[in-house]
Amino acid sequence: MRVVVDTSVWSLALRRNTPSQAMPVVNQLRDLIVDGRVVLLGAVRQEVLSGIRHVEQFTRLRNYLRAFGDLELTTEDYELAAEFYNTCRTHGIQGANTDFLLCAVAHNRDWCIMTIDKDFESFQAYIPVRLFS
Repeated sequence: MRVVVDTSVWSLALRRNTPSQAMPVVNQLRDLIVDGRVVLLGAVRQEVLSGIRHVEQFTRLRNYLRAFGDLELTTEDYELAAEFYNTCRTHGIQGANTDFLLCAVAHNRDWCIMTIDKDFESFQAYIPVRLFS
């Protein structure tokens, strides 16, 4: 099964000095990469690369991420993302558009999402989201 990787995981693995308690997540990401199971969305690529102050770091991360093609999204992905957003919002749960797009992409393809963002656990009460464990 393929795994859609959220910005939170990429950022932890590539942009931060990784604390020891985060190492299991980084190791899981590494294993998924080796197995060819990682899925990257263009919106996630943009989030990971945004806010980098040093050109050298930006270039290094950009070049690293170029090893992963962007998944081609469909009209149905965007429509379902909006539906998921609306459903959660109706129940008082807020989230970012990119988060709901990840949920829609994963749901439409029967994949799961790798994230350390706790918002996705809140989404699970109202939309069909499978998280990688």
